[in-house]
Amino acid sequence: MSIKEGWKGRFYEDFEVGDIYSHPLGRTVTKTDNIYMTLLTQNTNPIHFDDYYSEQTEFGKPLVDSTFTIALVTGQSVTDLSQNAMANLGWDEVRLPNPVFEGDTIYSYSEVQDKRESKSRPNVGIVNVKTSGYNQRGEVVITFKRTFMIYKKDSAPIRENKLLEQVLEKELQNK
Repeated sequence: MSIKEGWKGRFYEDFEVGDIYSHPLGRTVTKTDNIYMTLLTQNTNPIHFDDYYSEQTEFGKPLVDSTFTIALVTGQSVTDLSQNAMANLGWDEVRLPNPVFEGDTIYSYSEVQDKRESKSRPNVGIVNVKTSGYNQRGEVVITFKRTFMIYKKDSAPIRENKLLEQVLEKELQNK
């Protein structure tokens, strides 16, 4: 039996300016997502949680809290971009050109804008990307630029799954 390693993400050396990554997972936003995020952030605007109030607006229904949208789309990008990040350095130029509603499914992609060696840390590089999220109708609902520090291949922390090795050894003994 051989253990096949799963995807471990990209490192600084893997990024090239102009690369576009289509993030693999879409996510349908639920009413619960919207209410939880609104409560977690103490956002008191009733457009996010009061159906009666929201029906009276031009949208006619609750809007999804925009902080949920940025968190979701950032999260969707991690597997392709920042699985091996040391730190996020910033989000810039956040734009929300179309609203997100409960029941919308959000997808995303990112384009590498720039990369450079870190001046203060030789073990990492700095990557800048522009990420866009869009709904099931193909409408862009968010764009932002994100900058993160990411490990170089030879400097990343070692990932070992000693627990898996123990479990598999026990399985072999029980056969």
